[in-house]
Parts: sequence; structure tokens; C-alpha cells
Amino acid sequence: MLAATPLGDVGDASARLTAALAEADVIAAEDTRRLRALTLALRVTPTGKIVSFYEDVETARLPKLLEFLRDGLTVLLVTDAGMPSVSDPGFRLVAACVEEDIAVTCLPGPSAVTTALALSGLPCDRFCFDGFAPRKQGERAKWFAELAREPRTVVFFESPHRLASTLEDAVAGLGGARRAAVCRELTKTYEEVRRGTLAELAQWAAEGVRGEITVVLDGAAPRAVRVEDLVGEVAERVAAGERLKSAAAEVAAATGVSKKELYDAVLASRAQQR
Repeated sequence: MLAATPLGDVGDASARLTAALAEADVIAAEDTRRLRALTLALRVTPTGKIVSFYEDVETARLPKLLEFLRDGLTVLLVTDAGMPSVSDPGFRLVAACVEEDIAVTCLPGPSAVTTALALSGLPCDRFCFDGFAPRKQGERAKWFAELAREPRTVVFFESPHRLASTLEDAVAGLGGARRAAVCRELTKTYEEVRRGTLAELAQWAAEGVRGEITVVLDGAAPRAVRVEDLVGEVAERVAAGERLKSAAAEVAAATGVSKKELYDAVLASRAQQR
């Protein structure tokens, strides 16, 4: 089973998590030292076998965990904080269990994604989570270019030492007026939520920021798009090797225009060029 662990405040641990830590036959932990600190804080004494299960060993440890599960043992997976599988180990184990028809359950609890979203003051009715921002500047610039038209609120993680440069890239790619929120050290003693425009937040972050960071970015404002303005974009994608129908379908889906109208407009443009 997967189990969410506190982001910072141990009081957020559920009764089900406490019981599972005490009773599981095997506990797979992203960091066994963090697990030990959590169990001490909860005054729980695990009785099962404890194994490390972090990113670098995740694939190698899967066969043994699956063997435990096939033998009927209860395996509990916990990460350092929040919900397993959400930019943390867990997905590969769940996928392997599904493949082998092994039952999987989840003990719900804290998540930095939904906590930051709720605190951001930005629309929460439709949102997407995009993991960690790309580390390299060039890849980040491309990533923000892709998000420029995303209408949903976007949540992503970032390390404190890259936050300033990431926000600068966001200003360059999305404009300084786009609203956002930077959530730092959620549920911990020095929790802080900074809300404002990207330009304001970039200026604040330039002085240096510490702690666990979750960024919430306002979605792109809806804008009227003419089918004629998208013909060139479809043509470029076709020239790069995409099929016309698929290129027109993807551009139409991203911009909200009619797929048929866009497809017909591209054909009309081709006919005019002959």
C-alpha cells in the first residue's frame, strides 16, 4: 500500500498511517533516516522489515518487493513527505502490481500539490501538475513556451537555489504580469506563501530563498484565435514530418478552434500557393 506522510507538521499524520507503520510486514522508505524520525515522532515501533526505496535503486528493488507481495506480505511504501508517486518513488511499483494483478491501496493524506493550490488564491477548478521545472535554462525556456497557452492553473516543484532563475525565465516566456504564488516550507514552522505577479516574485526570489518550494502559476487568459492565424503553425509541423491531420488536430485542440475548419484552411492555403 502507498501512504502519504506529513509535509512537515507531524500532527498531519493520519491514524491509518500510524497503524500501518506499526503493522506492515515490509516498509519501503525513500529515506530510512527520515522514516526513523517520523516513527519516533509518532511513537511507533515498526515490526516489519525496513528497506530503502529511492530513485537510484527503485528499479533494482522492485523484484524483491514483488516477491514479498506474492508471498502475501503487506508492503507499505512511504516517501520523505507527501504522496508517493507524485514526483517521488512509487509509480513503478504500482505499475508492476497492476501488471501482475496484485491489489494496491492508498492511505490518503498530505500533498504539497493540493496544499499549495488551495493556498495560492488562484483558480482551482481546473489545474495540472508538471513535476519539477527543467534544470537547464534552454529546456526551461522551451517548457515555458509550451505553458504559454495552457489555460489551466499549473503547479510545479522547484529547488530553492534554482527558483530565481526559473522565475526569470517565466517572466521572459510568459510575461511579468502573469499571476503566481510561491509556497515555501508548507506546514512547517517557517511556512510562507508569496503571491503576486511573476515580475514581483522574480525580484523577491533574487535575494535568495530556502526550503521546499512549490510554485503555482495562473493559467493563460483565453484569447480569440482566428483559424487563418494557425495555418502557418500547422504547415511548419507538417514540414517537420507530422501528418497533416494529426498536426491540425493537435493545434486545434491546443487553441480551441474547429479541427475541420483548420484542416480545410490549410488545404485552401496549399491550393492558393500552387
